[in-house]
Amino acid sequence: MPPLPAARRTSEQTLALWRQYRETDDRAIRDRLVLTFAPLVKYIVYKKVREMPPYVELDDMISCGLEALMQSIDRFDPSRGSTLEQYAWTRIHGAVLDELRRLDWAPRSVRRWERDIQRAFQTFVALHGRGPTTEELADALGVDAQTLRGKRDAITRSDVTSLNSLVQQDGELAIERVDTIASEDARLDPEHAAGIADAKTRFRAAFQQLPRREREVAVLMYVQNLKLNEVGSILGVTESRVCQIHAGLKRKLRDALQDDAELMLLVA
Repeated sequence: MPPLPAARRTSEQTLALWRQYRETDDRAIRDRLVLTFAPLVKYIVYKKVREMPPYVELDDMISCGLEALMQSIDRFDPSRGSTLEQYAWTRIHGAVLDELRRLDWAPRSVRRWERDIQRAFQTFVALHGRGPTTEELADALGVDAQTLRGKRDAITRSDVTSLNSLVQQDGELAIERVDTIASEDARLDPEHAAGIADAKTRFRAAFQQLPRREREVAVLMYVQNLKLNEVGSILGVTESRVCQIHAGLKRKLRDALQDDAELMLLVA
């Protein structure tokens, strides 16, 4: 005989099915129980949707509820006086709340203030037909305006969202929040990039005006990262002579580029 649909299964029939599962440990029977109460999971989760922050995935919360449902089926004790549905509702609801708290890094006190401010705001609108000023809302909450501003700032900081959440979608064009954040990387600024290119061009021109020996010293020291004694060994001169050549080329470059000192700072 096929199982009764969930909508037609009474508490007694559900209890009988649960007892059959406990006696046989048949996973197929447990799956029938899960299907019986799966709509309950969706009902509880969807009731909490309005309280969920944007970064919480609905499917994740449903999975959390289903896991709690399976645990409730295994841990149910009819001798305590409740039905399986009542016990499952309590377990699922508790698991969803715990998961929301786990995902929310803000202290509970901040969330409590958020609810109090929202209730006070709605009450004021219902009584006066308009939104309250900061001072009026603070008075309704029994605090001063400065305290209210501090609480609102804390609530704003706690409103975390995913950088990959959509802020606009038009057909195949999807704009994520990360796309709207201005980059602080100066290298991506066209004006900065043009300045760097100009600085490098002027530096190369000045470098080409140096005598061959000074260019060799610069290449060995700054491109090949050799020490003074190693450069002297390659060029067949003393270390002190390399030091003199190095000082000379630095002075000549500084003199040649003194009018572009700020521009040269762009060259990394």
